[in-house]
Amino acid sequence: MVSPTDSFRGVIPPVITPLTTDGELDVASYAAVLERLIDAGVDGLFLLGSSGEAAFSTDARRREILAEGMRIVDERVPVFAGVIDTQTERVVAQARTAQELGVDALVATAPFYALGGPEVVERHFRVIRERVDLPLFAYDIPVCVHTKLEAAMLLRLGSEGIIDGVKDSSGDDVAFRQLARANAAAGRPLALLTGHEVVVDGAYLSGADGAVPGLANVSPEPFVEQWRAAQAGDWDTVRLLQDELADLMRIVAVTSGVSGYGAGVGSFKTALQLMGVIRTNTMTEPVAALEGENVRAIAAVLEEAGLL
Repeated sequence: MVSPTDSFRGVIPPVITPLTTDGELDVASYAAVLERLIDAGVDGLFLLGSSGEAAFSTDARRREILAEGMRIVDERVPVFAGVIDTQTERVVAQARTAQELGVDALVATAPFYALGGPEVVERHFRVIRERVDLPLFAYDIPVCVHTKLEAAMLLRLGSEGIIDGVKDSSGDDVAFRQLARANAAAGRPLALLTGHEVVVDGAYLSGADGAVPGLANVSPEPFVEQWRAAQAGDWDTVRLLQDELADLMRIVAVTSGVSGYGAGVGSFKTALQLMGVIRTNTMTEPVAALEGENVRAIAAVLEEAGLL
């Protein structure tokens, strides 16, 4: 039996979704982002994640993003598709569309809006897997869905083959460490991917099988080099690269008057526009694009990092 950690590991960036000024998918810029990531040596791509603004996109837009992404990637690296929605039937519908388009794995959060207890969350993942036969990753992001995925449940689902891994964006490093230890003791039924940008080194030391860093949209090569150094046991290089990436991650903190997606994904898009990778930094409604002094602040960080 092939372990999920053998198939889905390494650096798997959550790809941003470039838009035109009138809010349509900018296919040319999207291709530029994807080609740049593949050229950097990433191990996979995560489309329709939080950085891809999936939760703000219509069903038609989600399908377009996946279809164009699959066409551009053309089987060069594995593609993960976010199937992030409020309720199980809606997630299953998104998952069937992703399966039809040929993705390699699905990524689903707990249900949200109508919140239930842990038994509801567990059934949610079981139903997804019953109805769509693709590798499934549980996306732990309580800041958005208001539910923290329990380690015991994740290990149970992993041991039964219901889920293949966890994309951890909980920010709870203690819980991640404990999950990694329990996963190792159980024979590693789960591939564990960290959503960190600033303490990826700590996640690797804890036993993570890879990283899903939004900042890799801006600077993918250091994340790829860091992963390879970790695999080689070169922890001095891992730490040095992490320090550089921590400095670059300041692009999400130097803005003023914005928060949440506007500061986070907005800064990634603004950086890519400043670097000439995408044509606009347009965000999905109702989030406004960064402008003025915020753009200049991000440019200053990029200049310090040698990216402009």
